[in-house]
Amino acid sequence: MTTRSSDSQPDDDHRHLAVLIDADNAQPAVIESLLGEVAKYGIANVKRIYGDFTSSQLTQWKSVLLKHSINPVQQFAYTSGKNATDSTLIIDAMDLMYTRRFDGFCLVSSDSDFTRLAQRLREEGLTVYGFGERKTPDPFVKACDKFVYTEVLRAGDPVEASDETVVRTDGQRSRAKAKAATPPKVATPATRPTLLPPPFELLAQAIEDASDEQGWAQLGHVGNYLNKVRPDFDPRLYGHKKLSDLLKKHPTHFTLEERTVPGSGKNYYVRARA
Repeated sequence: MTTRSSDSQPDDDHRHLAVLIDADNAQPAVIESLLGEVAKYGIANVKRIYGDFTSSQLTQWKSVLLKHSINPVQQFAYTSGKNATDSTLIIDAMDLMYTRRFDGFCLVSSDSDFTRLAQRLREEGLTVYGFGERKTPDPFVKACDKFVYTEVLRAGDPVEASDETVVRTDGQRSRAKAKAATPPKVATPATRPTLLPPPFELLAQAIEDASDEQGWAQLGHVGNYLNKVRPDFDPRLYGHKKLSDLLKKHPTHFTLEERTVPGSGKNYYVRARA
C-alpha cells in the first residue's frame, strides 16, 4: 500500500483504520454492530483479534471470525496470571503504526492496559477509537479520541407503532398510516443498557463555548466540543440516536432551530435556555 503522508486529512469514508480486538475483554455478540460503527469512521483495512483460541472461554469467537473476515492471532498463555495477549496486540499495533499506512486505530477492549498504547498512537498524529464496556477505566477512555460503550451497540432499536392506526368497520386493522407492519423489535432486559440522566451542565457548557454573541451555537461545533472534552459522550447513552434528538427532547433546557446557511445547506443551531 502507499505510504500515507502525515499531512493528509482524508474524508471519514476514506480513512484507513486498523481494528485490533482483545478477545479476552470483548464480546462476540456485539462484533457485527461494532464493525458497523467502525464503518462510520473509515475503512477497516486490518481486522485482527488476539487471544488463546485453544481456551474454552473463547470458543464463541470461532463462528464469528470467518463471517466478518477477522484474522485471529493465536497467543498461548506462557505463564499463569500473565497476559501475553496484551503484549502481542501492543507489538502489532506499533508495527502497524510505523508502516505509516493508517489514519487511525480501533482498539476493542475494556482493559486499562492499553492506555499508554492509545496515548502513543495519538502522539504519532493518529486517531484512536476505543470500544469497551461501561466498566472500562477512565484512563483508557480519556486516552482515546472517541470511545464507544458496547452496551449501546448491543441494544436493539425499538420500532414504535403509530398512534394513527385505523380500525376499519369490518374489524380489520388498517396499517396504512402505521410505521411498522411487524411487531416492535425491542432490546431484552439482558441487553438493554441502563440509560443515564442527560448531562445538562455539560451540554450547556458546550453550547456556551461554541456560541456567538446572541448565544446561538451551530450543532456541529457543539458536538465537536463534546467529543474533545468527553471522548465517551454518546447520545445513545441517554436514549437518543442523535445529539439533535436529545436536545429536542428537553425544550425547557434548550431551543433548537433549523437554518438555511448559504453554501452549506441546512444546519441546526441551538441555544441554552436561561
